[in-house]
Amino acid sequence: MQSEASPHTVTAKARLQWEIFLVALAFFTRIPIPKDTPYSADRLNKANRYFGLVGCLIGTISAAVYLLAVQCFPANIAIGFAIVASLLITGAFHEDGLADVFDGFGGGWTVEQKLDIMKDSRLGTYGAAALIMMLTFKWLALSELAELNKLLPAIALFTLHGLSRICAASLIFSYPYVRADQNSKVKPLANQQSPYDLWVLIFTGCFILLLLPLALATALVLTLGLTRYGCGLWFKQQLGGYTGDCLGATQQLSELAGYLVILAFFTT
Repeated sequence: MQSEASPHTVTAKARLQWEIFLVALAFFTRIPIPKDTPYSADRLNKANRYFGLVGCLIGTISAAVYLLAVQCFPANIAIGFAIVASLLITGAFHEDGLADVFDGFGGGWTVEQKLDIMKDSRLGTYGAAALIMMLTFKWLALSELAELNKLLPAIALFTLHGLSRICAASLIFSYPYVRADQNSKVKPLANQQSPYDLWVLIFTGCFILLLLPLALATALVLTLGLTRYGCGLWFKQQLGGYTGDCLGATQQLSELAGYLVILAFFTT
């Protein structure tokens, strides 16, 4: 007869998962974590299972900023505060990836040229245009949602900050990584994903979707699935796989696509 797991074993496993979550939190945000949190490349790879959960936390903070600001300011101004809050929390981590991808793909002819441009810390015309359009469309979509119901932007922020990171992180499972960590100008990247990690991401996504009407949840799954598929094909064609910047771009494109789906759902 198999003995039950000892409390010490359960506690140790729970602590390990908590520490892996903290690694994910440190990777994606500027939120401080305990200095004695163990770190390794293996733990960073395992941390990708919690990227969706970290996204939910970012979305919660951003939504809370919006709900507080809308008590004092017009909704479109409150949405501006919420977007700024998400930029400050993440250090514009994903926006930087979006800009790098558009600069690299727009300005490079060969894979090597594209990767070199993406490593460059300077912002080019393609990247600047992509950033301006992305932030503008997110602000417009959320502002239109606020016209329908002032609670909708908060719901959208929580939902899409989580789902978009799940969408982006899941690319790790399906495509090869094409840049060595030592050549990247950003932090080391989680570039391996086990089936268990993927299932944790999917479970997190299902939990988020269960909070929504079935028709809206279905529309989001289809749209984000198509966005993920399209981004994967785009990166494979351009680079032969993905980089950390590609994951950031996927998160941004997925977030915007999700806002537009929610807007269309409530206006039709």
